[in-house]
Amino acid sequence: MEAKAQLSMIRISPRKVRLVVDTIRNKPVSQAVSILNNLDKAASEPVLKLLNSAIANAVNNNGMEADRLYIKTAYVNEGPTLKRFRPRAQGRAFEILKRTSHITIVVSDEMK
Repeated sequence: MEAKAQLSMIRISPRKVRLVVDTIRNKPVSQAVSILNNLDKAASEPVLKLLNSAIANAVNNNGMEADRLYIKTAYVNEGPTLKRFRPRAQGRAFEILKRTSHITIVVSDEMK
């Protein structure tokens, strides 16, 4: 059985979040939580909150045991990009892209 949690429109670049999500993919949730607690990346805090939400969904909604869960899939998609402009020399404008991410984590109690 599976349980899923999603986080949308987080204001961190998908490239940076993927570095964090790649470290926990296909790991038991206890090991993934300890990795995220010790990881020195800004994206590790929202990913940890999302993982805890997925674990709570599995335990409370589907009646699974938290000890047996592992991360089946975890992926990051690109969200909408906020476009901002900065003034540059000679009246030109320089575009700044503020990227957003959509993160999805699926936990399961059945090993592959």
